[in-house]
Amino acid sequence: MKEGFSFIAGTDEVGIGALAGPVVAAAVILDLKHVPKGLDDSKKLTRRRREELAVEVERRALAYAVARVEHDEVDSINVLQASLRAMWLAAKALQPPPDYVLIDGRNKVPNLVCPQMSIVRGDSLSASVAAASILAKVARDRWMTEYDLQYPGYGFASHVGYNTREHQQAIARLGPSAIHRLTFQGVKFYQASLDLRD
Repeated sequence: MKEGFSFIAGTDEVGIGALAGPVVAAAVILDLKHVPKGLDDSKKLTRRRREELAVEVERRALAYAVARVEHDEVDSINVLQASLRAMWLAAKALQPPPDYVLIDGRNKVPNLVCPQMSIVRGDSLSASVAAASILAKVARDRWMTEYDLQYPGYGFASHVGYNTREHQQAIARLGPSAIHRLTFQGVKFYQASLDLRD
């Protein structure tokens, strides 16, 4: 790179708006000579295409990492801080370490030890951020599918924790599961109120 950066990472997160499960982020340093074709914002791709591209990214990238911040920490520190923490964890795990990081969104990631730039709609504008969005989405979907077996009845495999009518009906019927974010609207309403009377 003309500015002297050899290892430029893209990072992105998924799961901010979900009612259950972790916030997941990925960071990717692409090999600019072997960039997979068809990289795009993960939300614009079919599930099958995301999974195919995830394999290609993992095979061709110079480095990649995926990190997660669990539902209870999301409740504790708030979802924005959880998303920034997840991106920091993913970027920190890269080997070789990045010397510059591109971040999807408006916010800077605290505690990065290298320069960074936040890019609104970065997953549509940067190949490395798009690659990160794909890895994060594929990883989170897999984890939520595993949770579907652990917590049957909520439909986690289909809505992956997001706020759908099916999900709302399940929470109303079953109450929140162990992986629900208890501070989120749509979950708070269905928690049993404590009886503090003697």
